[in-house]
Amino acid sequence: MLPELTPEDLHARLQNGESIQLIDVREPEEYEYCQLSDSQLISLSDLPQHIEEIATDRPVVLICHHGVRSAQALAYLQHRHGFTNLLNLRGGIHAWSVRVDSSVPIY
Repeated sequence: MLPELTPEDLHARLQNGESIQLIDVREPEEYEYCQLSDSQLISLSDLPQHIEEIATDRPVVLICHHGVRSAQALAYLQHRHGFTNLLNLRGGIHAWSVRVDSSVPIY
């Protein structure tokens, strides 16, 4: 089982000022359409070239459309690079839009 958190949990942690790195693994067109503020785009296919940009000293939440690609990214980073500080956003940005912030467009 991959570690994950709900949109509500992420929202609460951000509201509390917790230092969290948000990595969005969608494609640039998807990210341009909608995104979480302060998130960084590193497409799933580009992840191997950007390992050094991923924090090791604080929680990192991986985000995609529905949580599938971000789960793949999490598994890759855990198993191939030994990351232990990763969380998958359950339901992705779609769930965030529906359950936390309706101003984030749904697609």
